[in-house]
Formats: sequence, structure tokens, C-alpha cells
Amino acid sequence: MEVLRDLGVSGQTLQRWRNQFGVMKADGAKRRRELERENQRLKQVVADQALDIQALKEIGRGTSEPGATPPRGRDVRAVVRAFRALSES
Repeated sequence: MEVLRDLGVSGQTLQRWRNQFGVMKADGAKRRRELERENQRLKQVVADQALDIQALKEIGRGTSEPGATPPRGRDVRAVVRAFRALSES
């Protein structure tokens, strides 16, 4: 308890940490942080894919009018990048 006092950590905070992390060892805490980082990365991948799908739908909408021809020579990736830039601003 003396260490807690030196660090300015209350007994309630220690109890909350124990409830949250249990008796997790250093390896377990490290693994948890790794999983949280991976989860965040995967969420970003899903968000990027959703933007790509939305951009492709927008591109497709432009060619669905009667008599319209698909844009030739356009790089779809460039269009997706442009769409992302517009949606982020």
C-alpha cells in the first residue's frame, strides 16, 4: 500500500483495476493490448472497404442512365481515392 501512496493511486482505483484485469500477468496484459490493436486495425479495414463499396456504387450509378457508356480509361482506384478524399473532408 505504501507504493500506491507514493504513486498517488487510491485504494478504489486499485480495486477497479483488479476487477477489470483480474490477476492478469504481464504476458496476459501484453496479449490483451495486442488484441486491442489488432481489433482497431480490423475495424479500419472494414471502414475502408465500406468506403470502397460506396464509391463503386457511386461510379456505377453514373453509368446506369440510358445510353450512358462506362467511362473508359479511368482508373477505378483513382476514383475511389478521390471519393475517400471527398468523404473525409
